[in-house]
Amino acid sequence: MNPPSAPADVPRLAVLVSGNGSNLQAILDACAEGRLAAHVAVVIANNPDAYALTRAAEAGVPTEVRPHQGVDRAEYDKELAYTAATYGADLVVLAGWNRILTTFFVGHHATINLHPAKPGGFRGLGAIEADFDAWQRGDLTEGGVMVHYVPDEGVDDGPVIAWEGVPFHDGDTLDDYALRVHGVEHRLLVDAIATVLARADTLGGHR
Repeated sequence: MNPPSAPADVPRLAVLVSGNGSNLQAILDACAEGRLAAHVAVVIANNPDAYALTRAAEAGVPTEVRPHQGVDRAEYDKELAYTAATYGADLVVLAGWNRILTTFFVGHHATINLHPAKPGGFRGLGAIEADFDAWQRGDLTEGGVMVHYVPDEGVDDGPVIAWEGVPFHDGDTLDDYALRVHGVEHRLLVDAIATVLARADTLGGHR
């Protein structure tokens, strides 16, 4: 299948993934349906087994696999930045990307990240589980999802673009709560991308 074409004036996205890619699918669907005025130019994965690669291929989007094991971190991110630039990326979207980017990378590409916790909440991998455990202990009354800029090497703590609380319900299992989180993620990420693209100055670096 040939990659989908896009008008020259439509912003181009590079989406970085490591796993299943349900948030990538939300972006692809929004672009295809005209709800997001953007074009996914490339999907880059650091995991060759990521199902997100299949989603991209089925949508006709070019993919690049860049395993990071055994590769110098600085050199890896230089190559990653070059790859995104090769596809003309106006914005890099981290949609389930499980690796911290270096300052070199985010200094070359406007980058945003999706994280399944409220601003100031649990950082890093396992945030959904951490929020759920905190609720069961009585330490948390609401979880959340946020999308934020990635200005540096901080973990899930950049300037917030959008966030939304996700309630816990009596009798919830972890799967119940995770399903609601993912539903919010899919909508919030698409909306946040649209917000960022509307702020044309941020594409050159929001700092």
